[in-house]
Amino acid sequence: MTKRTGILLLNLGTPDSPAVKDVRKYLKEFLNDPRVIDLPWLKRKILVNLIIVPLRAPKSAKEYAKLFKHGNGNSPLLSNGLGLQKEVQNLLSDNQKVHFAMRYQNPSMSKVLGEMRMENYDRIIVIPLYPHYASASSGSTIEEVFRIVGKWWAIPEIVFGGQFYHESGFLDCVANNVSKFDVHSYDHVLFSYHGLPIRQLDKVYLKGRECADHNCEEGVQGDNTLCYKATCYQTTIHIVEKLGLKEGAYSTAFQSRLGRDPWIQPFADVVIEDLAKSGAKKILVLSPAFVSDCLETTIEIGEEYKNIFLEHGGEELDLVPSLNINADWVNYLAEKIKSY
Repeated sequence: MTKRTGILLLNLGTPDSPAVKDVRKYLKEFLNDPRVIDLPWLKRKILVNLIIVPLRAPKSAKEYAKLFKHGNGNSPLLSNGLGLQKEVQNLLSDNQKVHFAMRYQNPSMSKVLGEMRMENYDRIIVIPLYPHYASASSGSTIEEVFRIVGKWWAIPEIVFGGQFYHESGFLDCVANNVSKFDVHSYDHVLFSYHGLPIRQLDKVYLKGRECADHNCEEGVQGDNTLCYKATCYQTTIHIVEKLGLKEGAYSTAFQSRLGRDPWIQPFADVVIEDLAKSGAKKILVLSPAFVSDCLETTIEIGEEYKNIFLEHGGEELDLVPSLNINADWVNYLAEKIKSY
């Protein structure tokens, strides 16, 4: 008998609108997650609710207004997610139904999983749309699925998709996307990944070891397979091979740091400034950690980093769009689902 299967595609989240009240609501939910800001409960509550959110919400609202303008009044993260849901569904059989939800805000996981519960599926496939594992993204999303589904009386078979940064199908999608640009005409190619606090990297390692004890800049090896930093560098290694980039023509950096605690370096904005000061006139930037364009790609890289580059002597910074709803990305996900 063919199993009736529900597929849940999950991304991080977005405010319902760029209004300050909606941005504030989103930031409160996001930053109060103990896997995102991993501090003791009281310290996190004071820091997030009394300091970060009140100060950050008005400023972030202005940035989200720019993003929603790029999305014709909608969040690109949401539009692309719903579009991806539809396109993947078109490639699956009638006994496979695709759903889409956000870890934070809407469409909420609790609402969508509630709808899936009423479908009475034989099994559910959960695919977090994060190429690399991080406790603040994949870990939090998986934990929330357990929290919600754990309350059901009848729990169907549940399959979780893991990190896929190393899968050839995903890497081909990224390389194909970059190849739409004349990559060898640029002075430099920057791989920019979302940053994380160093302490969150260290928690991956057991027996008293830390990220600094490993050569994560050389990629995945030994016991760093779940280290976000190592998997990001490994992604760069794979894509560089596919693109045929020469040593020195590219670099890896990390963006979007928050607070004063040590974060993964080098910082992308600093690298971009240094590239401009060293004489680079034309650079290409891509962020393989994001499968959909969002604030961190369209605004942070496409506008803020571009301005930094131009202010310090650069002439052209091009951003490679995320995979969004590209046909090869849709095909890759559909085939991935069929393999479970």
